[in-house]
Amino acid sequence: MESYIFRTNNAEETRNLAKSIAEKLTSGSVLTLEGDLGAGKTTFTKGLALGLGIKRNVNSPTFTIIKEYKGGRLPLYHMDVYRLEDEAEDLGFDEYFQGDGVTVVEWAHLIESQLPLERIDISIKYIDETNRELMMTPHGKFYDEICKELKNESFSH
Repeated sequence: MESYIFRTNNAEETRNLAKSIAEKLTSGSVLTLEGDLGAGKTTFTKGLALGLGIKRNVNSPTFTIIKEYKGGRLPLYHMDVYRLEDEAEDLGFDEYFQGDGVTVVEWAHLIESQLPLERIDISIKYIDETNRELMMTPHGKFYDEICKELKNESFSH
């Protein structure tokens, strides 16, 4: 599948892009996020939460591995697997990936073998203080359609 490039000029645009994605997601949707510290992974996830109608403040689950946010159209499961000791460690990820909500996995390359085949891989690149480049690689027709819809909206530059 082809990758799609989106550029945002500030944190609000990054949140709005994620919000638009969230409005298209269904139960069992999985997104992976890669990017250096400070690239905007948590900002993106906050936008997803807004798009799902979740009112709670979203912050990075760095020390807890998984944070669950409920109260919206779908639950949001926010994972940060950076501190996992062993990729083979079974923490029940499948229950989230195949569950009733949307799962976001930061540093997903560390659990590559446990990820579902169908998902959107998103790499966020820090351009400068306010600008970001988001490369989205959809795996599966459902996710490709989402990326095509976003491309037709005002998010691609």
